[in-house]
Formats: sequence, C-alpha cells, structure tokens
Amino acid sequence: MKFTPKCLTLYTVTDRSWLNGQTLLSQVEQALKGGVTMVQLREKTLSQDAFLAEARLMRKLTRKYNVPLIINDNIEVALLSEADGIHIGQKDCSIQEARKYLGIDKIIGVTAKTPKQARLATEAGATYLGSGAVFGSGTKLDATPLSYKALQEICHSTSLPVVAIGGITEENILKLKGSDIAGAAVVSGLFKQPDIYQSARHLKKLIEKEILR
Repeated sequence: MKFTPKCLTLYTVTDRSWLNGQTLLSQVEQALKGGVTMVQLREKTLSQDAFLAEARLMRKLTRKYNVPLIINDNIEVALLSEADGIHIGQKDCSIQEARKYLGIDKIIGVTAKTPKQARLATEAGATYLGSGAVFGSGTKLDATPLSYKALQEICHSTSLPVVAIGGITEENILKLKGSDIAGAAVVSGLFKQPDIYQSARHLKKLIEKEILR
C-alpha cells in the first residue's frame, strides 16, 4: 500500500489493556470505522506464533478498510503477515537491517526523540518518525515526556512527516496545534474510551480541522 503523510492523520497503536470482553480485532474495527488511517500492531507479551496469527487477522481487516498495517519491532512477523511495514525504536534493529529484509517499498517508522535522531533516521531512509511522549504515557510508564518545543524542533529538523504519540486524547490534542505534526498516534485515547467509534470520529475531525490546517 502506498504511503502518504495522510496515513498518519489518526494512527492507532493497539493495546490489550482495555478489551473488557471484546476481541482486539473488534476494537480495531470500531476504530477503523471511526476513521483511523493507520494501525500499528504492538504485542509485547504474545509468543511469536500468536503474534503472527494476530497479525494475519489484522492484515485482512486493514485491507478491508484500505489502511496500512504496521508491525511493532518484529521483522519476521511483518514479512510473514505481509504487513505494510514496521515501526522500530532507537534500541531496536537498525533502519538498514529492516530495509534489507523488508525491501524498498515497505514503510519503516522510527522513534525520534531529538532533532539529531530525526536527522539520522531521515538520512538512513526512514519513511516517517514517531515522537513523544507528548503528554506522558499510560502504556509506557518509563517514557520521558517530550515538550511542545522539542516536538516542534523535531518536525522542523526533518523532511519526513512526524506523528506525535503519548497520552493524546480528545481533551488535550489541541495543545499540539501549530507544532507541524502530520498526525497523532493514539492508544488509550481510543481503546480506553466507552465508545471507540465515536472517539475516533471526534479525534479525526479535531486533527483535520485544527491540527493540520
């Protein structure tokens, strides 16, 4: 699937913390119906086989909605599930290694928390950057907060689109206005909400009308 910066408008990252009797697949579908533009499957506790099985199901779902599927830090699962790409952190495999196995057409997202990391990732051939945690993080308790100024500096240091992540909700997303991000990556701001579909719709509307103007 061809990547454009619009894919980052409302980017969701999966989390099993709030299933409440639902399946992850059904929750993601609610988010997709609400307007999510990219899905990252992040699984830190599943076995490799279970991760792959989930990725294959998620791949069918995202194709149905014509939305890219990104796998968090697992090249093998990304390859075998025919996902659209991978997201890697600063301590994960290198961009060069990911590109070697995935090929030139796959999406490679990279976490960048400083302008230097952003420039290096750009030079190495990343597709987009993820920066945060802009409002702290409920899923990564050790995440270092990233100030508005630092986020803006990262956006201005690279030609790549930057997606902000970390504690983003309907209540605080407008604080990112003017930062020049390409979109927002949301976890609890969707999956922790009582109505995932409506939360996705509202978030996307706010991003398109206020953040991306």
